[in-house]
Amino acid sequence: QVQFVESGGGLVQPGGSLRLSCAASGSIGSIFTMGWYRQAPGKQRELVATITNGGNTNYADSVKGRFTISRDNAKNTVDLQMNSLKPEDTAVYYCYVRTTTMSRYWGQGTQVTVSS
Repeated sequence: QVQFVESGGGLVQPGGSLRLSCAASGSIGSIFTMGWYRQAPGKQRELVATITNGGNTNYADSVKGRFTISRDNAKNTVDLQMNSLKPEDTAVYYCYVRTTTMSRYWGQGTQVTVSS
């Protein structure tokens, strides 16, 4: 069993900021990659940002320069600082974990709404 505690979602005006946090625990084993995916209504789930245990990051083109991912390997936590938010960033954001044995897990999701 893998448990996720996600926090930080909410309603924000365009141009505003939010910070998402996720803590993973349970029978995870050794984590290689942590990150965030999102899914907007009527769309497929898409990668937002990931970070490996070595600190290598990967961002969707749509969020580069606006979002920053960070991680605490010892605590199995990952944060996503989201700045200059746009209405098109509105989605449910899911915490993501991939272990060294290639198992993948997603959290329950947290809603982010960008609207005036």
